[in-house]
Amino acid sequence: MQLMQLAHGFLLVFLANFVAAEFTAEDCKTLGFNKAIVLCSTCEQFSEFKLNEIRDHCKECCIKDDDTSTKRYPKAVLEVCTCKFGAYPQIQAFIKSDRPKKYKNLQIKYIRGLDPVIKLYDADGKVEDILDIHKWNTDSVDEFLQTHLA
Repeated sequence: MQLMQLAHGFLLVFLANFVAAEFTAEDCKTLGFNKAIVLCSTCEQFSEFKLNEIRDHCKECCIKDDDTSTKRYPKAVLEVCTCKFGAYPQIQAFIKSDRPKKYKNLQIKYIRGLDPVIKLYDADGKVEDILDIHKWNTDSVDEFLQTHLA
């Protein structure tokens, strides 16, 4: 009986520490958020759909919109296969709109069979990061580029 109470006590302490701790980048990734790029203003949109638990997790994984330390890239390439536009109508809508014209350092490449990604390049022209954007909507792509393209 005492052993059971002791184990229960350890579990409570562990859970209290876990709940109080800030989410790591890996925790956020498990929850479906990229801690390096999710803006806190994006998290607020979950409230519109009564997804408060997801919003709360998002808030643990976001960067403040006015954070001047946000990483900016000199070039981005959005890569996608036109054959997959049917599966990704939001990405198609972004590409076919006037939005890409706002970004002089954004290039769109059509690569056969590829799900949509954004490749981010450093000043030397080397790929620094690749983001899977297949679940992003048109506004998310636009917001990301506005925030992270130099």
